[in-house]
Amino acid sequence: MIPVAKFTMSLAKESIALNSLNRLLSCRVFNPCLPLCFLALMTLSSHAADNETARKPAASKKPALAAQNSGKTTAKTTDKAVSKTANTSKTAQKVRKPSKQMASDTRPSFGRIAGLHQAGDALDLRSSVALVIDQDTHEVLIRKNDHAVLPIASLTKLMTGLVISDANLSDSEMITITQEDVDTEKGSTSRLAVGSVLSRGDLMHLALMSSENRAAHALGRTFPGGMSSFVKAMNDRAKGLGMASTHYVEPTGLSSRNQSSATDLAVLVGAAYNVPLLRELSTSPGTEVAVGRRTLQYNTTNRLVKSPNWDIGLQKTGYISEAGQCLVMQTKVAGRKIIMVFLDSAGKLSRIADAERVRRWVENQNARSTMASANTAS
Repeated sequence: MIPVAKFTMSLAKESIALNSLNRLLSCRVFNPCLPLCFLALMTLSSHAADNETARKPAASKKPALAAQNSGKTTAKTTDKAVSKTANTSKTAQKVRKPSKQMASDTRPSFGRIAGLHQAGDALDLRSSVALVIDQDTHEVLIRKNDHAVLPIASLTKLMTGLVISDANLSDSEMITITQEDVDTEKGSTSRLAVGSVLSRGDLMHLALMSSENRAAHALGRTFPGGMSSFVKAMNDRAKGLGMASTHYVEPTGLSSRNQSSATDLAVLVGAAYNVPLLRELSTSPGTEVAVGRRTLQYNTTNRLVKSPNWDIGLQKTGYISEAGQCLVMQTKVAGRKIIMVFLDSAGKLSRIADAERVRRWVENQNARSTMASANTAS
C-alpha cells in the first residue's frame, strides 16, 4: 500500500498539473471561442423562435391582436373618460366663476328696491330715472322719477374733474399710484399697477374717458390738503351749483353713498360742459399712455362717442350694482343742445338704447314742429 502522505502529495501534484493545463486551454482555446459561441447560441435561439412562430396557426395571432387592440381601446376610452372628466371639471370651474360674478352683478339696485322701475313713460325707457332738457331754454322734454336720490357710480368723476379743473393744478405734475388708490370698496381691478407714474393730465383723461378708478382716487389723494379736503371741495361745489340732493364721500363713485338726483346731475353736466378740458377729455374715443416701459391703450366707455349719428359735447358713464347702469350726456339733436340723464338702467346696453330712443323722439318732435309751422305759414 502507498502511504497516505505520499498519496496526498501525488494528488496535489496532479491537481497542480491539471490546473496548469486548464489555464492553458482556457487562454488558448476557450477564451477566443467564447464570442463565437455566444453568437451561435443567439442565432439558434432566433431560429427556434421563428420556427415556433411559424408553427403557430394564423388564428392564434388574432387573440393577441384583439387583446392588443382591446388594450388600446381601453386606454383610449380611459383617456377619453379622463379627458372628459377633466373637461367637465374645467367647465364646472368656468361655470362657477361667472355664476359667482353674475350673482354679485344681479343684486337689485336701490331704484329697483324702491320700486322705481314700475313707473311707466311714453318712450318705455329701461332706466328707472330719466331727465331730458333743452340746455339753452331749460325746457323739460322728458322726465321720469327725476327727483329720486340714488347712487350715481362713476358719474361722480364729473365732479372730480370739475374740482381738479377749478383748482388750476399743474397738468404736467407726475403722480405715483400707491396702495391707497387700490379699490377696497368693490375689489375692482386696474391696469395701473401700484408704483405707476403718470401726469395729472393723463390721470384726468383716464378718469373721464375710461372711468379709471385708481386715476380718480389718485387725483383726490394728491389734492392740496389730501382726500378729506378734496371731498369737502366736491360737496362745496355741489352746494354752490344748487345741487341740494347731492352728497359725495369719495372721488371714484365706487361707494354707494355718493348719491344724487337726475335734476342735480343735469345741473352738473351743464357746469362741466362750460369747461373745455372736460369736454375734450370726456369725449375722447381713446388714448395711449406710457407707464414705465409699457404703453397702455385706453378707450372710451361710451360707444356712442364713436358713432357718426351722434354729436356729443360731454359724457360720462357709470355702474355699480347699487346704482345700475348710468349715463349722462350733452349732445346736439335736431339742432338743439340737449342734456340727457339716465340712472338705474336695467341692462348693460339699455342706457344706450334709451339714449337712442330719446334722440329719435326729439328728431320726430322737431320734424312735426317744422311741418306744423310750414302748414301754418301756408
